[in-house]
Amino acid sequence: MLETSARLLKLLSLLQAHREWTGPELSARLGVTTRTIRNDVERLRSLGYPVHATPGVAGGYRLGAGAALPPLLLDDEEAVAVAVGLGRAAGGGVEGIEESSVRALAKLEQVLPSRLRARVGALNAYTVQIPGEAPSVPPALLTTIANAARDRERLRFDYTGHDGSATVRDVEPYRLVHRRGRWYLVGYDVTRQDWRTFRVDRLRPRVPSGPRFTARELPEDGDVAAYVERGVNTARWRHRGTVLLHAPAERVRELGLGDRMEIEPDGPDTCVLKLGSDDLDGMAVWIGFLGLDFEVLDPPELAEAVRRLAERYGRAVSER
Repeated sequence: MLETSARLLKLLSLLQAHREWTGPELSARLGVTTRTIRNDVERLRSLGYPVHATPGVAGGYRLGAGAALPPLLLDDEEAVAVAVGLGRAAGGGVEGIEESSVRALAKLEQVLPSRLRARVGALNAYTVQIPGEAPSVPPALLTTIANAARDRERLRFDYTGHDGSATVRDVEPYRLVHRRGRWYLVGYDVTRQDWRTFRVDRLRPRVPSGPRFTARELPEDGDVAAYVERGVNTARWRHRGTVLLHAPAERVRELGLGDRMEIEPDGPDTCVLKLGSDDLDGMAVWIGFLGLDFEVLDPPELAEAVRRLAERYGRAVSER
C-alpha cells in the first residue's frame, strides 16, 4: 500500500511538470507496466486530479485544469519561490490580496520541511520591503485586461489623465507592467494611432469589449519595461518637445542622453528627438548643448523660446 502511494505521488509530480507523457515513458520512469500506469491514472482521477488521456500511438497523458484546485507537489526551489512571492504579495499592490497572501503563506509554512522553513525565514528576516503609496487595483480588473490581451480583443475604457481630464479610449491591450507598486497597461491607442501607457488604477473598462485585432510589433523591440519606464518619467514633465537633429540616430545615442528621451531615425543623416522639461527656455538651452544643427518641430512655444535665445546670443556678439 505504501509502495502504491509513493508511486502515485511520483506519477503526480511527473504530470505536474506541464508536459505530455506517453504510457511507455511513464512506465519506464516508474518501473511498472503500462497497465499499472492506467490504473494509477484512474486512482488520481478518483482523488480529483483531471488527468486527460489521448489514445493512439502519438497519444499520452497530461494533467488538465479541473473544477477544484487539487493539492500541488512542489520541489524545494519551487516551494521557496512560492513562499517568498507570497510574502512580497502580502505587501500590497493588488486590492484584497494582502489577507489572502498571508493565509496562503501560513498554510505553506506549516507544511514546509525545517530546512526550507529556515531558508524562507532568513530571506524574510534580512529583507526590508518599503510599503508603496500607490493605489491598489482590484484583481478582477487585472484579469479583465490580461484576458483581453490574451484573446487579442480591444478594450474600451474611461480614463482619467494625470491632469484630471476624462477621456474614452479604444486600445489594443498587449502587456501589464508592475512598477514600484503601480500597475500599467501598454497598448496601442487606435484613435491616436500610437503606443500609449495607461495607469490601471485610472481606467474603468466598458462592456462589452471591442473586436479582435491583429498583433503588432511591440515598442522598444519588445522591451515593454523600458518603454513604461521612459513613459512614466516623461509623464511628469510640464512641456514636451520634438526636434529634428541633423545627425544620425547612432551618433546621438552615443551622447548618452539616458532613457528619458526618445530617439527615432529619420533617414541616414537625421533623427527625431523627443524630450521634456518643466521649462521651455531651459529646454532650448539644453538642445544647444548637443552641438548639433536642429529644427524645432513641436510645439510652437519651443520654437519661440529658441528664437528668443538666438536673439539674446546675437546681441551678445553684435558690434558696437
